[in-house]
Order: sequence, then C-alpha cells, then structure tokens
Amino acid sequence: MGTPHINANPGDFANVVLMPGDPLRAKLIAEKFLLDYKEVTNVRGILGYTGYTKNGKRLSVMASGMGLPSIGIYSHELFTHYGVDTIIRVGTCGAYQENIKLFDIILGVTASTDSNWANQFNVPQFSAGADFELAMTCFKKAKESGKNVFAGNILSADVFYDDDPDTWKKWAKLNVLGVEMESYGLYCTAHKLRKRALCLLTVTDHFIHKDQKATSEERQNNLLEMLHLGVLTAEEYCLESR
Repeated sequence: MGTPHINANPGDFANVVLMPGDPLRAKLIAEKFLLDYKEVTNVRGILGYTGYTKNGKRLSVMASGMGLPSIGIYSHELFTHYGVDTIIRVGTCGAYQENIKLFDIILGVTASTDSNWANQFNVPQFSAGADFELAMTCFKKAKESGKNVFAGNILSADVFYDDDPDTWKKWAKLNVLGVEMESYGLYCTAHKLRKRALCLLTVTDHFIHKDQKATSEERQNNLLEMLHLGVLTAEEYCLESR
C-alpha cells in the first residue's frame, strides 16, 4: 500500500536514499551508478529507483521536487512508511562567497531559511543541521578521493526570482556559503523523526560573479563528481548487500 505521493510497495526502497530535486536527474543517477535497478515510484512524475552500487550495496534514488514543502512531503513519507533511515540530498546551488567557484562542491553542515515552513513546529527559531556522523563520513570520503569540499551553512530560500536583487548580501555577510531551496525542510523532518540527513550541492550559479552560470547541459554532466561522493557516503550506511 502506497502513500498519497509514493506508489511503491513495502520493501521497494533501500534504507538509504539519494535525493536530487529533478526526476530526470534521479533517472540519470540510477543509470550511471546503479546496477539491476528498477523503477519503484512515479506518482506525479516524481521518479524513484532502487538497485545496487558497483560494490553490491542496495541503494535507492528518488526526486524531491522543488522547495521545502515538496521535500518535506517526500522525506516524511520515506522515513515513516518505507523504512528509510538516511536521505542524502544531492542538488545544485548558487554561491555567495568569492572563494567558491562554479562546479565546486558544498557540504551543508547547517541550513538557514527565510521560509515560514517551520512555523508548524511552534518554536521561534530552529537551527537545522546535518547528521554529524553522516557529514563527517562524507567529508572524510571527499578528502580520501581528493575532492575539495566547502563545508558550512547554506540558505534554503522560498523565493527563486527575488524582487530585491540584494537580499543575498545579508546572508553572505554571515558567511552563508550558498543558496538552494530544500535542505532546511529535509533537516527539520529528519530531526523530528530521529533520522539521518545530509545535503551535498554543486555550484551552478554565482551571486558575485553573475556571468558564471552553468548551461543546462553542464548542469546534467558536471554533477557526477558530487554524485559519486554521495554514493560513496551512502554505501557506508546501506544495510543490505547482494
């Protein structure tokens, strides 16, 4: 029996899920990194797959859609109905800091937000962050494989086309590394349900160097380094093997 937004059967998902925003990117991850994978959900075009990594670890990938409400729905249903205990978001972001370049990787240790989505918890403010052990595992894997990763605070924003073009500067002043639209919702859901979550981002836009923008083709092909890091990290927490 599925949920209102996922039509998978019990047992269709592995305990660890990689979660991009884009359904077609979920399909790409399955094609590039999983063996013997099968589609397990497709409600509203939000695609999910389960297969095995080259090291024989059972792993799932499923899209989240865009925004805190969307990832809040899907992460909640995965955590509460499908035995998932770990979700690693693998997405894209815009950089706020001079020293971060196009296609660099950001590890979101904590997430801030301008959204009122968390008002449901009836607290004045809530600091949402990654699972510490999961983040440390990812950081270690990055260093072992020679990947340069920026670790720190990110912003999960509600607005993509901001009416005030300088809004980002107040966040940059506080050394927020970059902006996306989902991680705060994932982290809050994981905190509430006592699950593990992590956010990995590839920089595809830059707020200081505004001429630096990834093309649609580059957005598809230049994320493989981050996705590989996500898979390496996920494998450490997969409970099932071939």
